[in-house]
Amino acid sequence: MGKRVLIAEDDREIVKVVRAYLERAGLNVLTAYDGNEALFMARQERPDLVILDLMLPEMDGLDVCRHLRRESDIPIIMLTARVEEADKLVGLELGADDYITKPFSPRELVARVRAVLRRAERPSEPEIISLGEVTIDQGRHMVKVGGREVRLTPTEFDLLTALMRHPGRVFTRLQLLEMVQGYAYEGYERTIDVHIKNLRWKIEPQPHEPRYILTIHGVGYKFAEEKDAR
Repeated sequence: MGKRVLIAEDDREIVKVVRAYLERAGLNVLTAYDGNEALFMARQERPDLVILDLMLPEMDGLDVCRHLRRESDIPIIMLTARVEEADKLVGLELGADDYITKPFSPRELVARVRAVLRRAERPSEPEIISLGEVTIDQGRHMVKVGGREVRLTPTEFDLLTALMRHPGRVFTRLQLLEMVQGYAYEGYERTIDVHIKNLRWKIEPQPHEPRYILTIHGVGYKFAEEKDAR
């Protein structure tokens, strides 16, 4: 693939193993061992994806993620050793595309990296979808709401596209995980809730009273049909 991945992790043994697996998969690897270095490398080298440990010295991963999200939509996969679900999801709330819990399988991490990188690429056949005031231009990887461009992460972009392609159709969380991430692991359903929350803040006039992305309690989510999305 030739893509460049930045690993921001202070455990050098983990870096050594992950680097070997990523390079074997044809990826170019950059490394950083603390938060300040990670932020500097991300800004200077502009990698295609960042693997970001939550607990970094100097500046923790959450602060690095927060800074990066203010500046770009670079894909981010968070690494976390924390066991509480709320701790795992906080990175997603800041705009990370995915997370994986330590200890993890290096092969699974490589699969996640490939999936996120695929989502970040532009489609070969551009498609424009418009419903209400929301327009997706896949060829330009752009979303506009009422003529105003909004910046989405690759995961948010694919989630919105999946919903808008089928207005009125209700999707379960596992279905949405499979559609936007290429896998649907049990226990990861809550990640969809966080991405939906972030999307609503970006595209809804009133996020707490959504007009476009509707919750179907006990089932999942749907995008409002044309007659309701106006």
